[in-house]
Amino acid sequence: MNAPVNTPPAAPRLGWLDALRGFAALVVVLFHVSPYAIGAANHAVLGHYFDMGKFGVLLFFLVSGYVIPMSLERHGSPRRFWVGRVFRIYPAYLLSIVVFAGFVLAGMTTVPGALRRETVTGVLGHATMLQEFVGGRGLLRPFWTLSYEMTFYLVVVGLFVWGLHRLSALWAAGLLLTSVLVGTALPKNLFGSGMADHRMLALVLALLVGASLVAYLSGLRWAVLAAGLAGLCFVALPLLNGHPSKGASTNSSWQAAFMLAVMFAGTVIYRTQHGQISRWVAFPLLTAITVGVGLNTWLQVGGRFELYKWCTTAVAVAVAFGIAFAVRHRPVPHVMTWLGAVSYSLYLLHKLAVNAVVNVLPDTALDSLPGRAGTVVLILAVALGAAWLSYRYVELPGQQLGRRVQRYLDARLGPEQWRRPPASPAVPAPRAESTAPVPAAT
Repeated sequence: MNAPVNTPPAAPRLGWLDALRGFAALVVVLFHVSPYAIGAANHAVLGHYFDMGKFGVLLFFLVSGYVIPMSLERHGSPRRFWVGRVFRIYPAYLLSIVVFAGFVLAGMTTVPGALRRETVTGVLGHATMLQEFVGGRGLLRPFWTLSYEMTFYLVVVGLFVWGLHRLSALWAAGLLLTSVLVGTALPKNLFGSGMADHRMLALVLALLVGASLVAYLSGLRWAVLAAGLAGLCFVALPLLNGHPSKGASTNSSWQAAFMLAVMFAGTVIYRTQHGQISRWVAFPLLTAITVGVGLNTWLQVGGRFELYKWCTTAVAVAVAFGIAFAVRHRPVPHVMTWLGAVSYSLYLLHKLAVNAVVNVLPDTALDSLPGRAGTVVLILAVALGAAWLSYRYVELPGQQLGRRVQRYLDARLGPEQWRRPPASPAVPAPRAESTAPVPAAT
């Protein structure tokens, strides 16, 4: 459904989301640095009561759920969305893979055993960012959340092209209820647990993602609708194949479904803010998801520490997002918006920074308090410096190239306006948010 339309003007980044994203990224970094700061034993004890890594994961997912539908619906164009996404997330992602390869050649790290055993699966999984659902391991452990990001993108665009994008509350509630009521009865690896199964699944997903992107770029109505329908089917990955191998970061499909429910919770917040969902529906649903994150883990897994850890983590995520949302109209310190801007590269590269510093420093560096403090400061300096270099020389040029590609496609195929419902006169049209991908991993 192509029609000549004006390209929406670029809107300013909203500082509160940058600050929130930057804060979450810093927490994830500190989570991975804490064993060197307070010792592995103390780090493990702290993890019984509060999971800093999962806090970052859930907060990033909540932000992504809020931002991504806004970006898609503002332009009203699946083609513009996917061009923007690909050139936003892949350049820094590919850089991190290249840097990892350099570390391997330098003898500073090794390729995970699962990837050495299942190389084809690993390559295909990394190409689509869906390695978490095909039984592979990410070259870098934080890559696992990119699989949820990609799944969310595919599902949300599918909902959009079929005119179902305002049913966010139903999707969030459905995923929540499925996770709670079905729980451990959900299959962990319906699509197979053997190496041949993983390889075939990775190949099928690569073909589906590739064909869907071609369809979206074409702008042909029948092709876009087919791609949207395929995108909706990707929800089966976390629901039915959430734990395809021992290397998976989630321990079950019900937990994977909860991750996706948190992302849709962010969309519920966005739609409630703009009057598309009643607060009487949104508040009980968001409360149920917050409480469910902790209680369901306790019900399915058991153990009081699981209850403590997940409840405190879920409440902390809700409080952090709530505070940021409440002060969203106030000026944000520049350091926080800067941290938000580099957060994606920081997320991707910080584990390599930890590896580099630990390999360079003598073993005695962690034997004293000053040594531990110095190690932490050095890791943070290296990680933040690498993140800025990646943002300045890889991410920004990648986004500029994406805009040139989009202009070329618009010139050749015509600007695309798929489905953009008119904004209600009583509800101001939302400004575009910063759409940095949601990096989050433990």
